[in-house]
Amino acid sequence: MTDWVVLVESASDITQAETPHKVLRVSDYVTKPSLFGGRRPYILNLSRSYAYQSEGYYASLLAEARGHRVSPSVHTMVELSKKELYRHALPELGERLKEALGKGAPKVESLFIAFSKPETAGYERLAREASDWFRTPALEVEFDEAAPHGISKIKMVSPHKLKAERRQFFLDSMQTYTSGRISQPKTRLPAKWSLAVLVDPNEKIAPSKPASIKRLSDVAAKMGVEVEIIDPTDLPSLAEFDALFIRTTTSIDNFTYKFALRAEQEGMPVIDDTQSMIRCTNKVYLKEILEKAHLPIPATEILDKKSDMQAVFEKLGNPVILKMPDGSFGTNMHKAKSVEELTSITKKLFDDTALVIAQEFMPTDFDWRIGVLNGEPLYASKYKMARGHWQIIKHGDGGKFTEGGFETMPVEDAPPEVVEVAVRAARLIGEGLYGVDLKETEKGVVIIEINDNPSIDHDVEGQSMKDELWRRIISWFSTRLEQRMNR
Repeated sequence: MTDWVVLVESASDITQAETPHKVLRVSDYVTKPSLFGGRRPYILNLSRSYAYQSEGYYASLLAEARGHRVSPSVHTMVELSKKELYRHALPELGERLKEALGKGAPKVESLFIAFSKPETAGYERLAREASDWFRTPALEVEFDEAAPHGISKIKMVSPHKLKAERRQFFLDSMQTYTSGRISQPKTRLPAKWSLAVLVDPNEKIAPSKPASIKRLSDVAAKMGVEVEIIDPTDLPSLAEFDALFIRTTTSIDNFTYKFALRAEQEGMPVIDDTQSMIRCTNKVYLKEILEKAHLPIPATEILDKKSDMQAVFEKLGNPVILKMPDGSFGTNMHKAKSVEELTSITKKLFDDTALVIAQEFMPTDFDWRIGVLNGEPLYASKYKMARGHWQIIKHGDGGKFTEGGFETMPVEDAPPEVVEVAVRAARLIGEGLYGVDLKETEKGVVIIEINDNPSIDHDVEGQSMKDELWRRIISWFSTRLEQRMNR
């Protein structure tokens, strides 16, 4: 569980009886740096003032210097001190205000927010996004129809001013926020680092199954790393953690990019980082970067609405594989066998994208997937084609799908050329975790794509390495955290 400490200026602000967490005077925290030994607590700074050079200001400043996680940060204190410093957030928050009112939320003069929860029902999304912009225990957003974006002021609220029902709302919200998501009773070492694992509970084909994430958690605990599962609603609490491991399908235009970006802003090691997402999720970019590096890929054409469809077959042969630039898990991939079919399919795809990838059809019984971590090969798997289908996943109606079999082996048992090409390709992207898909053909080894968010399951990709797979991944995070601490 996270080691929480609540800082107050007076014992009456928040009493020890009102929270299960340690309550400590701000003055003691500021003047006694050795109070926590080697622990890295999460500090809730509930000072009466966050003004520049106040005791509350110095508490957060020193927390950051000591490597403690703290809310609010000094950056947030400074940002909320003047409207011109937080003006950049108003357009987005103004949109959330319009949405709330449009859906029937009651009109109020101001909205009190505690730990990303609104006191007034109907403003949940506005509260989450305000807390995302400004990570502080308590906020008040003042509304004015005459003000730009309908918001006249945003300010931090000191909990000692809260009375009656609002005080209880704050305490209840704090309890919910600080409640651990999963427990680690069998941890063999004191947790030195905390790793957030982002999942989407509603995802049908996730990069890791719950059982695999549980295995990751067990291995991490033995290495002194605490794992907690977070979901798309947990962006406001991301700064509570030391590192982020994204285990839901990434996309530039969904919540995963926002999580990765926030993690990078916090200086956290993250898989997948935003650069890897941008590079891997778009097959147009991959085509260019792989060709420039003289790495083998299938014959490929980039199509737009003006492309000569007959010429596509002349260049690529028949049939042709069509892909959306940002598809994943085999979705939005089609096989066209005639100009009419090619025209019909691309017409539908152009409704969502300006460009479509067309590639020569290279049928094989299986695809190779070489996992690469930090520029070194991690695992080698064969993914067999789904029965009676040309892909490893056959998508059916209603979200149903079937998969082919698999075979995982030690990297040294995979063909050296396959591994070498995969590693060279992954190093073009970055130092994170990648899954490079390749085919062995009559023309030699060719790269199909590079995944920034490859599937990792203990009974598939980890079939050969067992827990060593998870240890290598956890070590990647730990090494970077140690380097950050020693700078």
